[in-house]
Amino acid sequence: MNEIKGIHHVTAITSSAEKNYEFFTYVLGMRLVKKTVNQDDIQTYHLFFADDKGSAGTDMTFFDFPGIPKGLHGTNEIAKTSFRVPDDEAIDYWKERLDRLDVKHKGIQERFGKKVLPFVDFDDQAYELVSDEHDQGTAAGTPWQKGPVPLQHAITGLGPLYIRVENFEYFKEMLEKVLLFKEIGEEGSLHLFEVGEGGNGAQVVVESNPILPQARQGYGTVHHAAFRVEDRNALDEWIDRMPRFGFKTSGYVNRHYFESLYVNVAPQILFEFATDGPGFMGDEPYETLGEKLSLPPMLEPKREQIEKAVRPIDTVRSSKEFNKE
Repeated sequence: MNEIKGIHHVTAITSSAEKNYEFFTYVLGMRLVKKTVNQDDIQTYHLFFADDKGSAGTDMTFFDFPGIPKGLHGTNEIAKTSFRVPDDEAIDYWKERLDRLDVKHKGIQERFGKKVLPFVDFDDQAYELVSDEHDQGTAAGTPWQKGPVPLQHAITGLGPLYIRVENFEYFKEMLEKVLLFKEIGEEGSLHLFEVGEGGNGAQVVVESNPILPQARQGYGTVHHAAFRVEDRNALDEWIDRMPRFGFKTSGYVNRHYFESLYVNVAPQILFEFATDGPGFMGDEPYETLGEKLSLPPMLEPKREQIEKAVRPIDTVRSSKEFNKE
């Protein structure tokens, strides 16, 4: 079986693509590597923020569905996305940065032997920075070279997913028997699982919580999370495997930038399996990634219609110089 390699991307919902772009660019210092639209809802932006090269395992993406209400955090949700930073010193830097930029956070904490810094954005979308100080697993990405954050402290990719579930016993069995994760740690109601080479880029923290009300999806919440598979051959193995365990799937989906499979693995928990390639540089050069509205070939004939439906957002950064501070 071609094992899952780690986390591929996390897709969330924002109330404002413009505010989202500003927050991820100027506060978090992540690079917008693709400005496109939701392929199933073409009036909705789909923004991809990642490392310098748009590497698999580094991108956080957002939909801005028009008119969607605010979501409600609770149980049965992908509750928090984490980002990797190089070491404990970087966590200290980020606390000072978030204070200076008036970003709400909960202070530096420790979980499973790692320093973490939980914070939220303007939508109360929940995030966490996690230190790679002692990490020996899945390799991190490359920080955005021209971004506003000093390279020695910059975000290098996605860290552990944080998932809250009502029925932990079922979810544990699904992770271990179906997705081939291993449980490697427990702290109270929190359980740490990993897959592949392990480490921050291939871990899931599961909180057992039958008490909180059911989460409700909306802006400020995660839509789905994706796991990395090597290529189309590996994806086909998962396409064949999931129905054998009784799961209904989307079947093969070509997203142009990667190839995918979608599976509802638990109440309100949608997982995607996504190939590492072909990536984001097939239709834009490295120097100007994310600066124009990119459309996959099947949507290119509708460009005029799409450009009328989505308001323009100025995402040109190649002509700007950021002060690293």
